[in-house]
Amino acid sequence: MERFIDAAPGVRLWIEDRGGTGASPLLLIMGAQAPGLGWPDELVDTLSSRHRVIRYDHRDTGRSTWAFDQRPYPLSQLAEDALTVLDGLDVERAHIVGMSLGGMLAQLLIADHPDRLLSATLLGTSALSTAHYVQPDGTRIPPEELPGIAPRLLDMWSRPVADLGLEAELERRVEHSLILGGNQLPFDAEYARALELKIIEHTGHYATSTAHARADASNLNRTEQLAQTAVPTLVISAPAEPVYPPPHPHHLAQAIQGARIIEIPGMGHALPREVHTPLAAAILDHTTRL
Repeated sequence: MERFIDAAPGVRLWIEDRGGTGASPLLLIMGAQAPGLGWPDELVDTLSSRHRVIRYDHRDTGRSTWAFDQRPYPLSQLAEDALTVLDGLDVERAHIVGMSLGGMLAQLLIADHPDRLLSATLLGTSALSTAHYVQPDGTRIPPEELPGIAPRLLDMWSRPVADLGLEAELERRVEHSLILGGNQLPFDAEYARALELKIIEHTGHYATSTAHARADASNLNRTEQLAQTAVPTLVISAPAEPVYPPPHPHHLAQAIQGARIIEIPGMGHALPREVHTPLAAAILDHTTRL
């Protein structure tokens, strides 16, 4: 089922609600500039075999309202939007899965609204915590000294996105997917192109929003709240991650009280076919063991 809900005056969010209404809800929270269809159908289908799966478009993505220039908002508002989605579907508590920026939004929910969560799964993200990362030998490393974003990716992000037509935009997005995927799994360019074309058709245009990059990112630190949470949390470690490379996942797991961590071999900062089965198995094991 697809529908729209009002998040604020003049702002509406596109939502897809899939799976049985009697199953426990699972909310998928995508990353920056990415709509709900960034969660591939095959992965959603597997998760919906046990859950009522909800995915949605952030503001300024997909079919949701694009109006940042007229109504700017802080990044933290996107976490409140996630609650608005649950409220609009009369969901009191849900499992959540957050990827990249979605993983940061999930941490805000863990910290600020634990009563609305059954569990959390985080992937491709970094800790909203100033706690040091403690290496196996006891060495303490400040978060700001952990490895940064891959230079090739930073270079691509630094280039202005010119409107050279649909085919050129698809080529740019496929190149972006290639870099995000890392270098440990085979890259299926046709699969990546088909997913991006579906997202463009869903959105109705191929413009690229910069809203999330321009939104106020202050006041996101949740060091104390994460260290004291009772929300059962799973962290996915991706060895080929080019945005938040290891040991970021281990730092995240240390920062969140009681968090477990598992590694998905070969995974990067993308969701190709090869990771659907192990990722779904990890999520379902986490949600059903509760």
